[in-house]
Amino acid sequence: MVVVARAATTADAFNAVAEPRRRQIIDVLAGGERPVNDLVRELGLAQPQVSKHLRVLREVGAVEVRDDGRRRLYRLNGHALKPIHDWVKPFERLWSERFEALDVVLDDLKRKEQEDGRDHE
Repeated sequence: MVVVARAATTADAFNAVAEPRRRQIIDVLAGGERPVNDLVRELGLAQPQVSKHLRVLREVGAVEVRDDGRRRLYRLNGHALKPIHDWVKPFERLWSERFEALDVVLDDLKRKEQEDGRDHE
């Protein structure tokens, strides 16, 4: 049996965002800076879980924190997420082309359905 070492979740943004809860945190923070309690409420997770995920995201630089009185506010660091964007970007053209092809197929099906409806009148 071959054992492959798993990459540390703190190695880079790719590994950090592989976890679905962390992606949810990123989705919430995309709307702007938030305190932990907002994230806990929004995600329905326990505060220690949210803090653990935030720590991982902070370690890879995807999330930054600042103190605001007694609160700690978290926000995204887009610069740290740029490698993910850069990797996905070439696929955008492929997805667009496929969606355009799907639109053509759907338009054809709709047209045929309308023609069949007229034939039965």
